[in-house]
Amino acid sequence: MKTYLAVLLLVGLFAGCSSDFLDQPPQDTILDVNFYKTPEQVLAGSGPLYGVVWFAYNDKASHGIGDGRGGVLTSGSYQLENVEFKTTSVTAENLSAWRAFYNIVGQSNTLISNLRKYAGEDVPQNIVEHAIAEARFMRGMAYMFLVQNWGEVPIITDNTALLQDTTITRNTVPSIWEFITRDIRYGTTHLPATPIMKGRLTKYSAEGMLAKVYLTRAGVGKSITRDAVFLDSARILAKDVIENSGATLMTDYEELFKTKNNNNQETLFALQWVYNGADWGSQNSVQAFLAFGSSITGFADGWGGDIGASLYMLNKYDGLIDNGNTPDARRKATFMFPGDHYTYIHQQVIDPNTGNPITQELRVPLGGSGYNSRAWVKKYVVGRPEDNDGKVSQQHTENGTYMLRLAEVYLIYAEAILGDAASTSDGEALKYYNRVRLRANVATKGVITWQDIFDERHLEFAMEGQLWYDFVRLHYYNPQKAYDILSTQDRGFYRITPDKTPDPTKWTIAPDPDDQTRTFPVDDGNFKIPLPSTEVLRAPNLSKTPVPYVFN
Repeated sequence: MKTYLAVLLLVGLFAGCSSDFLDQPPQDTILDVNFYKTPEQVLAGSGPLYGVVWFAYNDKASHGIGDGRGGVLTSGSYQLENVEFKTTSVTAENLSAWRAFYNIVGQSNTLISNLRKYAGEDVPQNIVEHAIAEARFMRGMAYMFLVQNWGEVPIITDNTALLQDTTITRNTVPSIWEFITRDIRYGTTHLPATPIMKGRLTKYSAEGMLAKVYLTRAGVGKSITRDAVFLDSARILAKDVIENSGATLMTDYEELFKTKNNNNQETLFALQWVYNGADWGSQNSVQAFLAFGSSITGFADGWGGDIGASLYMLNKYDGLIDNGNTPDARRKATFMFPGDHYTYIHQQVIDPNTGNPITQELRVPLGGSGYNSRAWVKKYVVGRPEDNDGKVSQQHTENGTYMLRLAEVYLIYAEAILGDAASTSDGEALKYYNRVRLRANVATKGVITWQDIFDERHLEFAMEGQLWYDFVRLHYYNPQKAYDILSTQDRGFYRITPDKTPDPTKWTIAPDPDDQTRTFPVDDGNFKIPLPSTEVLRAPNLSKTPVPYVFN
């Protein structure tokens, strides 16, 4: 982590593309002449690509778009446009995400260009190629988000050319996916099998992400039946990661989301954040917007009291009602129910005997009505300074953000084997699908369907900004099915009542009879996020017909 503290000094040198994706990173003489002369400087130059450039997306847009639009969340006010599928051209998360992704593109382009021009003679070529592979991987990732959210967008590889180019236009979806494939595939041959530094990408990070790319590309331009060649490519890559990366599942799902377990053995790619109490953009700020109150953050943040799991999401979990099923361990690690006890998070309360504030282990409070109207978010809520070796302040933690875990590669592998079949009892698919379920303490299955894998992704990755992109993947080849599921998700309010206090073991969850608006229609008119209006005004050619990207 000390390396990331050091590289933040470079942020000022990499500060282009912040107000508009056409803004350019400065052509600073420090970069051109005095930098990239040692391996340490080259790696320091790519360090910011792991955190600060992603900040504007990670801050609020990841859960707003990924979980709000995907149906994981319900809300009375926060993220409401996304939750109600009314994201507009001026929705805050729309613009912040767009600018973040083009910031990543711009910074990646700058790094690639400068390394090719100015890398010192004493820097080994494999180190130069490592940093270029990191930049291309991050650029490919940015375009994965761009194309899935906005469809046709401009592919930009040369920042300097844009200083003279006023005719930038969007490119077609298939050509963008080909560009993404080439960028991320570069890392499979130019990144090492083991990380050069803790938290850095490896060839298996690239292979795992490329498997996800192929799984998605299999549906692009198709109808109902996906491309078998791409599905097979996803299967082969995922299998190599499973067998040869050395990654293993964490034994306890809840342990994944503790700061002390950053860069654990399940992690294939995670954003790296630095607690420092001062430098804005270097830290993970999401606890501020997800925690239900300041009593569990220790500061004036904790603004998440108005959001929680949707009823659609809660209905996916086993063991919430007295039906004989074992409770899914992922629920408590993802959402807080009234009466839940977290020994590793503390809360400040008022001692009823003395009237003085005291700090005690968190027991999620129950409303005076006897029920709660939210299952508050737990995932990425890490608690107070004393719960994290002092490394928490207002809107600052250093909890890593998962972008790819081994559990996802397991499910990619299972889906690639299943393909478009109605079901499969294939031993390999079942083995890795069931490993994910076994960790969650839920029953294994002997036959699985697409719906089984889709539901498992809900349970495994809720509040990791993933679910919306699962719907985009489905929408590519079966848009009506995506519309039908999204339009029938219950995103209304509910009442959640424990069976006893303290230490409940079951809860009753029922729709709030006072809330009549529970679903929101989705169709081709509101599925794709509209281009941010400010960007269209600055670059009117974005409104023109997209063209295929021309590869050199």
